[in-house]
Amino acid sequence: MELCSIASGSSGNCIYIGNGDTHLLVDVGISKKRIEAGLCGIEVDPNKLSGILITHEHSDHVSGLGVMSRKHRLPIYTTAETARRILSNTAAGGIDPDLFHPIVPGAAFFIGDIKVHSFSIPHDAANPVGYTFEADGKKVGVATDIGVVTDVIAEHLKGASALLLEANHDVHMLEAGTYPYQLKRRILGNRGHLSNENSGRLLAKIWSRELKHIFLGHLSEENNFPDLAYETVRVELLNAHQEFERYTSLSVASRSEACTPVIL
Repeated sequence: MELCSIASGSSGNCIYIGNGDTHLLVDVGISKKRIEAGLCGIEVDPNKLSGILITHEHSDHVSGLGVMSRKHRLPIYTTAETARRILSNTAAGGIDPDLFHPIVPGAAFFIGDIKVHSFSIPHDAANPVGYTFEADGKKVGVATDIGVVTDVIAEHLKGASALLLEANHDVHMLEAGTYPYQLKRRILGNRGHLSNENSGRLLAKIWSRELKHIFLGHLSEENNFPDLAYETVRVELLNAHQEFERYTSLSVASRSEACTPVIL
């Protein structure tokens, strides 16, 4: 199983998950050119992709979907509500409705040899989800755009060998920043985004020695710094598990460049 963040941030998201002959993208919120360059950089042929999984319909997760779907004719997996929102948005640009494969949060399905679980996340979208992927005894999780941590999220992420988890903002930076009041309330609300502190607390709750790689993703450009997110989460993990650094690597996914892929 392989995990690579091609881009992760408030300006655009795209994650690669692969195993054997199965090659998947989670979200396509950047240009086709950047997606294909990122794939080629990790020696994955874009023409051999198996499908695209969409977490929700916001533009930083779907802006490249129209072009990618038209060129590669890939199946698109997402909830029925999310698919309807995408198809009703003219900015998405002529996506064939037949490419959509509706999924139900909580239900498992296979794409090639990868078992996929989706799970509901609290965010201000139609019916947003996170995903876990299992193959060859390994599990990978992707969860961003989380307003508040739920037991469902924690249960699905437990037992993963690698995770990409949101650490969107520092609460003090956000509160003191220039965002309008209503936008601050949205981000801090139960259907907004996960702070550095809450990301660390979730990781501390689910951590075990089998969790080998953690990537912090979806950082706000205005209300966070990579070093701040890293250190805040690190401290939360160390306070709960003093030995975590012996077993787990912690890093921050870049908003503009593909990270070094993790192979499990």
